[in-house]
Amino acid sequence: MDHTCKICAKPIKGRSDKIYCSTHCKNIYHKKLRYASKVAAIEINGYLKRNYSILLEVLGKNKIQLKVYRNLLEKKGFRFKYHTHFHINSKGKTFFYLYDIAWMEFSDDEILIVRKR
Repeated sequence: MDHTCKICAKPIKGRSDKIYCSTHCKNIYHKKLRYASKVAAIEINGYLKRNYSILLEVLGKNKIQLKVYRNLLEKKGFRFKYHTHFHINSKGKTFFYLYDIAWMEFSDDEILIVRKR
C-alpha cells in the first residue's frame, strides 16, 4: 500500500504505519502543533485578563460584593464562557471564579459579583 507524508506529500518507504517521510517533516509537524497550542493559550489568557478587568471595574476598589445586571457586563465585552475555576456551594449554587473574584447567576437578568478576601 502506497501512502504519502503528512507534511510534504512525498511517498513513504518503510513501515506501513509511518506518517512522515523524514525526521525533518516530523519536526515541522510538531513545531506547528506547539505553535498552535501556544497561540490558543495566549488568546484564552487575554480573555481571562479582560474579564478580570471588567469585574474589577464594575466592583470597584472597596466593595466586597455587588449585584449587577447581566447586560451591563455583556456591553463591556465580558465573556461568561471564560473563567479560571468554579465552586458549587452547599445550596447548589455555582460560583465561577476569575482568580480572586467570583460571579454567580443570581437570576436570569442579575449577576452577583463577590470578591474573596
